[in-house]
Amino acid sequence: MTDLIENDGRREGALWSVARGQSPIIGTAIHDGHLLRSDLAARMKLDAAGRLREEDPFTAAFIEDIGNRIVVHRSRFEVDLNRQREGAVYLRPEQAWGLDIWAEPPGQEALETLLAQHDGYYAMLKAVLLDMERAHGRFVLLDMHSYNHRRAGPDGPPTAQAEAPDINIGTFSMDRAFWAPVVDAFMACLREQPFPGRQLDVRENVAFAGKGEQTRFVHQHFPGRGCAIAVEFKKIFMDEWTGAPDREAIDAFRAAIRASLPVLEGALRAMPGGDGP
Repeated sequence: MTDLIENDGRREGALWSVARGQSPIIGTAIHDGHLLRSDLAARMKLDAAGRLREEDPFTAAFIEDIGNRIVVHRSRFEVDLNRQREGAVYLRPEQAWGLDIWAEPPGQEALETLLAQHDGYYAMLKAVLLDMERAHGRFVLLDMHSYNHRRAGPDGPPTAQAEAPDINIGTFSMDRAFWAPVVDAFMACLREQPFPGRQLDVRENVAFAGKGEQTRFVHQHFPGRGCAIAVEFKKIFMDEWTGAPDREAIDAFRAAIRASLPVLEGALRAMPGGDGP
């Protein structure tokens, strides 16, 4: 975990990175970041290990092979871009898994600065997606996240497999019937991908339903044009208590996403009017 935090390689003020390619597929890792403003860190009770446990480290690695990528470098404990604006800064324990975050909550001026990051992110995202819509007509956004399955403690039992698929696909805010050819092909492809020691269990709306702000935003602003899929990887690619990565599992998840890209592109092309604008 220390290496992940200290060797981040980015300056403290970095917000996000954007790569623009030629594909109709875009990957995002908006909870990958661990960076935190020093003035906020000084006000927090919650330590770095506690923050990391609820962040989504290594999810940026899963989208490395997607030409269009957005990776957010800030911690979700600074501002959570997958929450609606009014709840994007965790101020109370009930907003953040019951965690007691603050010794001294941010004042109004700091809060407005943080919410401006939220505004800026969605302005940037809309501009990128408008450009992709102009280029391709339709696009798919893979909204990458991860989730804990050992909340009973490092020595406690994991969540039962029936309630915790290896990859949970969230589709709550989309027109599921319209996008069925894309979502179904994506899930079928992931199930076929090799993974160390198991066959991947890929199911829809089990651990999570995909109710985050980013997918909702895409479906609101790009109806019939943007298919935003929330992809939640169970943390079988790391130790969620120590932060230690399993590099073989990370590489396998990255390869699974890489294998899905031509499948997604083919499914988009096969849809009526899928050859571009």
